[in-house]
Amino acid sequence: MLLSSYRSYMEDTILITGGAGFIGSNFILQWLERSSSAVVNLDKLTYAGNLHNLTPAEKRPGYEFVHGDITDQERLRSLLSRRKPRAIVHFAAESHVDRSIRGPEEFVRTNINGTFSLLEEARGYWGGMSSGEAADFRFLHVSTDEVYGSLGPDDPPFAETTAYAPNSPYAASKAASDHLVRAYHHTYGLPTLTTNCSNNYGRFQFPEKLIPLMILNALGGKPLPVYGDGQNVRDWLYVEDHCDAIATVLEKGRVGQTYNIGGWNEKRNLDIVQSICDMVDEMAGSRGAPRRDLISFVKDRPGHDRRYAMDATKIEHELGWRPKETFETGIRKTVQWYLNNEEWVRNVTSGSYRQWIETHYSS
Repeated sequence: MLLSSYRSYMEDTILITGGAGFIGSNFILQWLERSSSAVVNLDKLTYAGNLHNLTPAEKRPGYEFVHGDITDQERLRSLLSRRKPRAIVHFAAESHVDRSIRGPEEFVRTNINGTFSLLEEARGYWGGMSSGEAADFRFLHVSTDEVYGSLGPDDPPFAETTAYAPNSPYAASKAASDHLVRAYHHTYGLPTLTTNCSNNYGRFQFPEKLIPLMILNALGGKPLPVYGDGQNVRDWLYVEDHCDAIATVLEKGRVGQTYNIGGWNEKRNLDIVQSICDMVDEMAGSRGAPRRDLISFVKDRPGHDRRYAMDATKIEHELGWRPKETFETGIRKTVQWYLNNEEWVRNVTSGSYRQWIETHYSS
């Protein structure tokens, strides 16, 4: 997106929740490259939050990090009053399905109660604005394709009108947060926008997710655990394309609308893992036996959705956005980034993360 596309927000402050996470940190870095806006990053810094992702942002005079929890309404109220943002982009969420199966309570607290707290404070803050400021204000809620449930092999992709049918505690908590955002627009008039994205991948992704886990295990010669028969299908979206789409929706999106963001890249999980094996063999050396030999099939997780696919026609037709990366170009950039950033990997793959991986995949 051209720098001119940010003209409406060039002089403004935006508030990002969860900006130390995978997608949030990519969004902040991309935004600061293209805009002179001030950015406030509110993050609780759970296991997946990493301020090292944002080292370049710390050099920007308009950037501020605030350590806080979105369920803390007093902290939210004070922050909104002090920094007076013209937009809130809400990334903060617990987002890993496997963790939600083992411990759903934190997903309810953060994704549902946290979104409610943020909406309440945003509503009060927005209600105190002048008419002109209120007209320009936006609350953008970042959600997931998992709220739509599972597709059969021949079903059409998810559209914005697809009925919700969440199948995991994570998906259910995100569906609930989507409904709250919708309700606050229709009941109170809060100028909201919602985006539902497909599976992201790219730099800074915490290695509990499929792609970074497979890259790092392949590099280390460790088993590559694939759920079930590996035939589950996902649509894959390069994270920098996703961030570009969010910025597009923030600037051009129609208030009250939902926009699906997809990569037009449906792939089977097994195909993804095999591609990563081949690419690591090529880029890091084969170490004798091909890394495909490391693939092992493990017991499928409960309620594992068979297929996700996103119809991103609406955002393309209405707002002119389409992903720039194919899966082949995006995954090559991603593998290379993990190869080039061994220190970052060491920092995030120690301690509690290792213990969780060993417990979860022990079977």
